[in-house]
Amino acid sequence: MIDIEERFTAIIDEAPGIDIAESNFKQSLIDDPELRKAYKEYCREQGTSEKNGFIEFCEQYCSDRDEIWESLNDYDNME
Repeated sequence: MIDIEERFTAIIDEAPGIDIAESNFKQSLIDDPELRKAYKEYCREQGTSEKNGFIEFCEQYCSDRDEIWESLNDYDNME
C-alpha cells in the first residue's frame, strides 16, 4: 500500500520548485499504476479533483513548512 502523502512530500522535497514537482508527479502517475490508483483514492477522500489534488497538497505543505520556519525565526528574535 502506498502512503500517498509520503510520496507527495518526497517529490516536493526533491524538486527545486512546485512546477517541477508537479511535472515529476505527473510523470510518476504515468509510470506507476499503483500510484495512480492511490492518487485517485486520495483525491476522492479529500474531495478534490485529480487535476488539483497534488497542487493543493503542495500549497498546504509549503505553507505549513513556512509557518514552522517563521516560528523558529520568531523564537530566535526573542533572545
